[in-house]
Amino acid sequence: MVRLSRAETQERNRAKVLAAAREEFAEQGFRDAKIDVIAERAELTRGAVYSNFPGKRALYFAVLAELAEQSAGAPHAAPGETLEGALGALARSRVAAFPLDDEQAGLARDLMPEVLADERVRLPFAQLVKLNGLLLGLALERLDPPERPPGSPIPRRVRLAETVLTTLHGAGQLAAAAPGFVEPFDVVSACERLAGLAFNDWWAPPVIAPAAQAADRPWSPPGVVDLVRAESFVPADGVVVVLGTHRLGAAEEAVRAYGGDVTVVVVTSEPAELVPLTRLIVAEVCGGLRQAFPEPSWPRLRVVCDATGTLAAAAGVLAVSDETEVAIRVERGRIVATADGRGAGHAVSGEVSRVDSA
Repeated sequence: MVRLSRAETQERNRAKVLAAAREEFAEQGFRDAKIDVIAERAELTRGAVYSNFPGKRALYFAVLAELAEQSAGAPHAAPGETLEGALGALARSRVAAFPLDDEQAGLARDLMPEVLADERVRLPFAQLVKLNGLLLGLALERLDPPERPPGSPIPRRVRLAETVLTTLHGAGQLAAAAPGFVEPFDVVSACERLAGLAFNDWWAPPVIAPAAQAADRPWSPPGVVDLVRAESFVPADGVVVVLGTHRLGAAEEAVRAYGGDVTVVVVTSEPAELVPLTRLIVAEVCGGLRQAFPEPSWPRLRVVCDATGTLAAAAGVLAVSDETEVAIRVERGRIVATADGRGAGHAVSGEVSRVDSA
């Protein structure tokens, strides 16, 4: 018999716990599920469960994240070539994941009550939803760029994206609370028609931003996984913004100010719960985005969950919290500018000549 390494044993046990927890949460719901029963289902001890997940909510979020990422890879028809077509395709991918019976509904039904019950989860959730609106809005803008009259503010399609996500989220909540009530075809039609609504939507730069500091040091990041494209990559030239889960909305400042690739590094002081929550919420939108939009229209924005702080450390951020906001600019494999504080992403995104040499 081949002896498993400690890491292999831990990975196997983690998979067994997730599978057992999925069954328990589906049958009992989050509130009534028991860790002892999950351990029994997994044929492990209670201690083995807690060695992988510090609490029941962390385990619950991990189960939902795994399911969302698995369903995000489901095959789909050809992506849409117009705003209406892409939004219809996105809606079809989302309604296909709605719970069809009480067992499926049991898994998702308790997510929003848990989000609303604790501000430590509610605030990151709000920022993650805002990030999703940006990701979808950027895809809509690349698919059908809005006109910008000379001298006018930057037009965008983020409000359209947020309205679509509001529609889909509400339909999903009703599908979980009242299985059989939601008519999927009507939801898809509604999202398609939203493409024709006129939104007075534009973006202006932040009024106050920190001064960027000139730098000249090597950039040696580890390989990471981009949640938007569901692929591994090594961050190269571009802007890297390290954001705590309370500051994710600041990603737009870097995106609008910088014309190249932007990587958002999500950090948190509560990785056990907030990393799987981040994976879950981003996968819910980006899985459908990858199916519904042609690849050339995918946003030039990557999102990375930095559970261990390794990528943040490579950017020079050695201590992280949910309020972290630090940005660097990388050119030719070297860090050439840094900024710390609100507006950091915008600060490092300007021309190098504008960077202060303090």
